[in-house]
Amino acid sequence: MERGAPAPRPTRRLAGLLLAGTVLAAVPALAQQSTSTSTSTTAFQPPLLGATTGTAETDPLAGASTTTGTGTGAATDTDATTTASTAARPALSDEAAAALADEGDAYGQTERRAERLNPREGNIDGARSNFGDPYEPTGIRVGTFILRPSITQNLGYEKNKTGATATSRTYSQTGFRGSLTSDWSRHQLTIDAEGIYQRNLSGTGETEPRLRLDADLRLDLSDETIANITAGYDFERESSSDPNAVNGASVQSGVSTYTGGARVTRDFGLIRGTIGAEIERRTYGSATLSNGSKLILSDRNYTEGTLTGRVGYELSPALIPYIEASIGRSIYDEKVDSLGYERSASMLGGRAGVEVDLGEKLRGDLGLGYRRASFDDSRLAALKALTIDGSVLWSPQRGTDLRLGLVTDLNPSTAAGASGYASYAATADLTHELRDNLVARLSGAYTLRDFQTAGTANQSIYLAGAGLTWNINRFLAMTGDVSYELTRQSGASDTGVTRAGIGLILRR
Repeated sequence: MERGAPAPRPTRRLAGLLLAGTVLAAVPALAQQSTSTSTSTTAFQPPLLGATTGTAETDPLAGASTTTGTGTGAATDTDATTTASTAARPALSDEAAAALADEGDAYGQTERRAERLNPREGNIDGARSNFGDPYEPTGIRVGTFILRPSITQNLGYEKNKTGATATSRTYSQTGFRGSLTSDWSRHQLTIDAEGIYQRNLSGTGETEPRLRLDADLRLDLSDETIANITAGYDFERESSSDPNAVNGASVQSGVSTYTGGARVTRDFGLIRGTIGAEIERRTYGSATLSNGSKLILSDRNYTEGTLTGRVGYELSPALIPYIEASIGRSIYDEKVDSLGYERSASMLGGRAGVEVDLGEKLRGDLGLGYRRASFDDSRLAALKALTIDGSVLWSPQRGTDLRLGLVTDLNPSTAAGASGYASYAATADLTHELRDNLVARLSGAYTLRDFQTAGTANQSIYLAGAGLTWNINRFLAMTGDVSYELTRQSGASDTGVTRAGIGLILRR
């Protein structure tokens, strides 16, 4: 102590000692609280698989000292770890234990959801699809619509042989195809158009012009109700092989078909109901005979209306069996045709089938039923047939698609005393991507014309074809096709038609 300095006061020294003692007494309590918090927190963490290491700790709440060893998978180390974890957890009431269990379950569910939301790595095809198909046309935006047009220019060859008589021709074919689809947030309008114009360059043979226009307006009236309004126009040249074609005509009649309809589909829980009405108007142009004269065929013009109802039951979103019934009436412009027959008729039909939708792999509609057409003229026997109709799309692997189609139809006749025939058609089209820009096609078809008039033999038509499409880029493609069609009928000469062509497609 320095001379002259005042002596420290006893009260200050006593206060310092009391402050130091208070701090020292608080340290164990803080350490004890930290240990308790750490133990309760780790109790909610999922165990680490294969962890066998441990540390020595004292649990002040349990009043016992537990030690976990540091081993490598020994049974005693595992038991020690389990014992330490149990002893380190404080005793809890039933309510607290239930709350901790719920929190643990919530953690596990969150972890499982995180695993499901974490997809595995995709393959190269998946990466390609993310950037789009480099050979798919992009289309043109027209207001709120997307237009996808294409123009085709082909050079073709056709050989037609009936018995010992054969004719051939080389022709130029110009075609166009386009689709216009709305880009609306609700409802949708789709318009499809296709046209073909042929011109003979050499040889002789009938040209086959074609024009098709279809429109479909879908109205989303509610979550359970959808309405469709449809309209269409189709023009084609009647085939010389058709039983109703004019014998010896140099140019067959041009057939125009106008269609319009509406249908409404509504879901009533697991029940799906559909009701629709369709009207069809068909007109026939004049045929040109071999001497150059015209044969008027307006007595074949008619209008037909059909009302159809369907009820389906949803066994699952992918499987809906249904039953369907239809009633219709066809009315000819001329009550009596040129041969003195009344061709107007009443039609009834029904079928049962199933709709299948398994996504991209398999989807379609297949139904079996019965159809009958009764003519106003009592001299004409009713047309009737067991029907099988449907279409199936099967994709066994990416880039390979198989389309199957079945169609049954009743066709009235123009011959005296003949009612007509029932046609059964089956088609198959297989496409396969040989490379990203090279697509191969195979097609086949069979049609049976069942004449229900005594003394008329049935007619069978076979068709087989193959083709290739080489997509040069997004806007240009080259195509080549070859096909053979054979028509056979007992008592008549077989007719074979061979076709081949090559062309370019310009698209956008």
